Amino acid sequence: MLDHLSGPRRRLALTVVAALVAAVVAVSVVVGVRVTGEDDVAAQDEPGPVLVVPGYGGRVASLDPLVAELRSQGRDVVVVAPSGGGTGDLRAQAVRLGTAASRAMGRTGAASVDVVGYSAGGVVARLWARDEGGAAVARRVVSIGSPQHGTDVAALAAEVAGSCPTACEQLAPDSDLLRALNAGDETPAGPAWVTLRSTSDRVVTPTESSRLDGGLDLVVQEFCPTATASHGDLPGDPVVLAALRTTLLPAQPRIPQDVRC
Repeated sequence: MLDHLSGPRRRLALTVVAALVAAVVAVSVVVGVRVTGEDDVAAQDEPGPVLVVPGYGGRVASLDPLVAELRSQGRDVVVVAPSGGGTGDLRAQAVRLGTAASRAMGRTGAASVDVVGYSAGGVVARLWARDEGGAAVARRVVSIGSPQHGTDVAALAAEVAGSCPTACEQLAPDSDLLRALNAGDETPAGPAWVTLRSTSDRVVTPTESSRLDGGLDLVVQEFCPTATASHGDLPGDPVVLAALRTTLLPAQPRIPQDVRC
């Protein structure tokens, strides 16, 4: 349809058309990426397996009350045994969590998983969500007594001994790992985030370190004012167990009611 134009004008018109086509393609690509990013998240109303991530040292037996509660709800539960005895690089443990999630979804046919991280396990869950694609397949992430912003205890251990295992150093306030982890959005889009903590915790200090911007923050003493739940008590604490019943439902996470203190 450009035959009526002279040679120079035809070339100019073709150049303009080519530029417009390139612009349309570029916009389409950008829009496509944005739409894919927004849609590539887990459906909140379709619970899958629950992955439970132990804390520093990887003592799995301490999670028995928590695992029993989840199974009493009819949930498929997988305890993710840590690498490096639970004291190695938390980033390696995040990779291990990703492998466990893929296996659990493949075994069950589920499209997503819920993750419950105790102590350092909650930090591992965040590393997985941010760096290993976990935000796309995690429906819920529940962090229990986790030093998301570090703990003074880890810093003290490193100072007194001169050094401590890799995970210990990574859990010190303002470590390179935590500084990078908390530099942007503390709760990446995709999963719903829940944090649980006790003001009587003497391992994660200050206890506010467990809180995440953008997450539902639950404090044991807000439900049981006289509670003295220590860090080690959290996996079996009645507030924590009640919260598992209200935050992992197909409905959006909600605050537990009628907690038996």
